[in-house]
Amino acid sequence: MTDRPRRRWHIAVFLAPAVLVYTAIMIIPLFDTLRLALFNKGDVGAVFVGLANFKTLFGDPNWSRQFWNALVNNCWFFALHMAVQNPIGIALAAILSNPRLRFSGVYRTAIFVPTILSFVIVGFAWKLILSPIWGIAPNMLDAVGLKSLFSPWLGKESSALTTLALISVWQFVGIPMMLIYAALLSIPDEVLEAAECDGITGWGAFWKIKLPLILPSIGIVSILTFVANFNAFDLIYAAQGALAGPDFSSDILGTFLYRTFFGFQLQLGDPYMGSAIASAMFGVILIGVCLYLFGIQTRIRRYQF
Repeated sequence: MTDRPRRRWHIAVFLAPAVLVYTAIMIIPLFDTLRLALFNKGDVGAVFVGLANFKTLFGDPNWSRQFWNALVNNCWFFALHMAVQNPIGIALAAILSNPRLRFSGVYRTAIFVPTILSFVIVGFAWKLILSPIWGIAPNMLDAVGLKSLFSPWLGKESSALTTLALISVWQFVGIPMMLIYAALLSIPDEVLEAAECDGITGWGAFWKIKLPLILPSIGIVSILTFVANFNAFDLIYAAQGALAGPDFSSDILGTFLYRTFFGFQLQLGDPYMGSAIASAMFGVILIGVCLYLFGIQTRIRRYQF
């Protein structure tokens, strides 16, 4: 008589509250936003217009110029995080995972603390720090003889977005650091001991042994970075306002969506066009994640065969 596999109903019971909450605050609003993007304001309430809002968004010069400007800025914002934040996070994790390093817990805490700070605090604090009138940045550079390098970075079109991206890197570098740090600690000691027997130690062990083993974690960090940066809004709104100045040079999809959906100053809110922008953002994120996962799967197949 064979034993039937037990059905683990308790798993569904424990997951049900989280699934219900996630469905209520994420899934239902998402589908409602996609639905709202297919309507527009009529004489008597909302009128179904199909893809007309998307045609306006991509075809009308006024709308398309703002959308592509925000999308390009978003890509640059994300690229800086990938090129600066994640490599620094990996390097910090490698250094802090060294068992011979003293006070590593203090260093981890100090690096991770900015992550839990409010966007409003970070935005206004850095705006004050970098102010050419009352900020401390000019005096600090002057103290080391580099005052000539100072510039009103947040007030120049050429540097505003890059400055905000680097501020965001400073705030969130603790997240990839902790994720990679956890992945490094999960590497079996037997693997590292075998590498030491072969004479592979120090940074050689990191490049040849540890780095290949943590590549899946680095992939997850990259996906999280992509999703987070294409949903960014708070820092730029706190530092530059809804207009994302100067002259929309720091405008990203999040601020463009906010101005359109809720309105700002003399611009009236349009929830239908705002929903179209939100749907376009969702499409960009979905396509980017799918392409990344497809690239990873292709590499795995090439490696196996």
